[in-house]
Amino acid sequence: MIIDRKPHSAIGRGLLVLLGIEEADNREDIEWLAGKISRLRVFDDSEGVMNLPVTEVGGEIMVVSQFTLHASIKKGNRPSYIRAARPQTAIPLYEAFIDAIGRHSGCPVCSGKFGAVMKISLVNDGPVTLLIDSRNRE
Repeated sequence: MIIDRKPHSAIGRGLLVLLGIEEADNREDIEWLAGKISRLRVFDDSEGVMNLPVTEVGGEIMVVSQFTLHASIKKGNRPSYIRAARPQTAIPLYEAFIDAIGRHSGCPVCSGKFGAVMKISLVNDGPVTLLIDSRNRE
């Protein structure tokens, strides 16, 4: 990840978590989400079956704040971000999530910088991309 034209953070094998926080989110949501992500069996086992969590493959986790995940495009062509949390709500929850996913997973965790323009390079091995919503706990 590059911020202000300088390397900021990087991981090897692991998870890139794009975290969108909305005004209705709270610490209970953060704890649930951190636990869920830590236990997701999305890495291949010795048989080539997605059966292992990041905790069992020596993985790392990168967390990036991403308010654009809450974009609504119902009306017109310009996205609305009305559901995205304002910084006074989002920043403490973003920081709490970084702490929580580290506690739940025991994996090394790095992050972006809240509100910064970040350039992120991703090699999606699989590819596996999942949308997890704490309002719709499946």
